[in-house]
Amino acid sequence: MSLSQAQKKAFRSIGHHLDPVVTVSENGISEGVVAELDRALGDHELIKVKLALPERDDRAAMIDELLDASGAELIQKIGKVALLYRHNPKVNPKLSNIKRFENHHGRR
Repeated sequence: MSLSQAQKKAFRSIGHHLDPVVTVSENGISEGVVAELDRALGDHELIKVKLALPERDDRAAMIDELLDASGAELIQKIGKVALLYRHNPKVNPKLSNIKRFENHHGRR
């Protein structure tokens, strides 16, 4: 599901204004975290995930685990926040961050 650089740039622009909807703590990835991540990606397609881990290497490993568990693609990571995307062909246009903000990222 490789995205082009232009698509990633557009998604980063949209993601800039989003708040994290999933938080992963030092306890790691539980079934509840995976379920909430799956629900959020299904509803919104593009989401921010906050990683409440102090070490950079731990955050990188956690992002890899989240990507494997969800089938999502990493768009961007800055500090303790990762921007993830997973396409949903049956998405509700009123919930999808991609559909709602497609005209709000500088390409009017």
